[in-house]
Amino acid sequence: MRLTIVGTGYVGLVTGTGFANLGNDVICLDIDEAKVDALQNGVMPIYEPGLEELFRRNVKSGRLQMTTDPALAIQESDIIFICVGTPTDENLQADLSAVDAVARAIGTHMSQYTIIVNKSTVPVGTADRVRGIIEKTQKEPIEFDVVSNPEFLREGAAVKDFENPDRIIIGSDSPRAVDVMNSLYRARERTDKPIMVTDVRSAELIKYASNAMLATRISFMNQLSHLCEKTGADIKAVGRGLGLDKRVGSRFLQAGVGYGGSCFPKDVKALISTLKQYECEADLFEAVHRINEGQVSAFLSKIESVLDVEGSTVAVWGISFKPKTDDIREAPALKIIKRLQERGAIVRACDPAAVENAKQELGNVELLENPYETIRDCDALVVVTEWNEFRNLDMRAVKILLKQPILIDGRNIYDPEEMRDLGFTYVGVGRGQSDIE
Repeated sequence: MRLTIVGTGYVGLVTGTGFANLGNDVICLDIDEAKVDALQNGVMPIYEPGLEELFRRNVKSGRLQMTTDPALAIQESDIIFICVGTPTDENLQADLSAVDAVARAIGTHMSQYTIIVNKSTVPVGTADRVRGIIEKTQKEPIEFDVVSNPEFLREGAAVKDFENPDRIIIGSDSPRAVDVMNSLYRARERTDKPIMVTDVRSAELIKYASNAMLATRISFMNQLSHLCEKTGADIKAVGRGLGLDKRVGSRFLQAGVGYGGSCFPKDVKALISTLKQYECEADLFEAVHRINEGQVSAFLSKIESVLDVEGSTVAVWGISFKPKTDDIREAPALKIIKRLQERGAIVRACDPAAVENAKQELGNVELLENPYETIRDCDALVVVTEWNEFRNLDMRAVKILLKQPILIDGRNIYDPEEMRDLGFTYVGVGRGQSDIE
């Protein structure tokens, strides 16, 4: 099939590359000329395991190309995927200005029946909004369908998720569009990982519901972690015992410094806004958001319980909001680093992938890629992102390199008893009363 992917961020690049790899002819359209030029020269704007090799292979084959020309991209395609950003605006609602701009471009340049697919995370009713904009923009009526096809790509595992998705959601009331979308995705369907066809509005809400549920599980565990610290319970044991219940499952039951990234924070806030727009109670999701916002402050209190922050030098391991990505949007590490600086600390930080992005956000922070160099002569080590690179380091060497053997583990990646046996003053999240002595 002939596809156009509008937007070359995480979702757009992975989706476009994935479909090209399935044998489709794909055009990636973006208004950012510098980004398109870089992509045409094989320079990736994001770090995503496995994507660069797949991208270059499909560019070389001729199945994948990039352009800034909307007329070319729109007129040459049977299906157009909208994969642009929908950040939170000043009213905590999803900013749909980029989606609107794409819809206007489609209406201006479309010359044949086309399926327009909303893959961006958008509020309920956006498909109708897109349809209305296209109809108003068209110079003469041309038939089209708008489909909701939410993405479920995890940063750090996006290529894998595209190739082996848990489920594929197609929201449409048009049998013609459903047949085409089913044909497009048939190679990815499995018996236990189906293509689910539903109405447009249900498909739009499924994405928000999924992210809100995962965010809720994280905030659930983070709130329980405070009780664990007061009572001497271990949140890791609680999470494991809870996760063994097949009705619950083990995913996203880890306490820590809170969630970040480009999805959970904005999507929870957008869902709250949508609920209020329809005069529905939003107290559960408001609590999820409030707990997450408070987790950074709680973590800073842990640091201050074992370290005189003012005048100290603090090493931070992990800047990206999660492992296997260079994405620092809404990353808890940024908030922690800035607050440590406000309290008078000198901060040194490292990350396997996010250093270049961090340079744009962090001032007066020495950024390194070697964890051992980062901690040399520091008064404390703070672990914020659970990169595998940090799990199996020589902790005896870490203790020697630190000026003071203070370890504040924001992701509970180390065993408290083992660390204390090595001589560390160890603080985790929800690991019992000994954390807050």
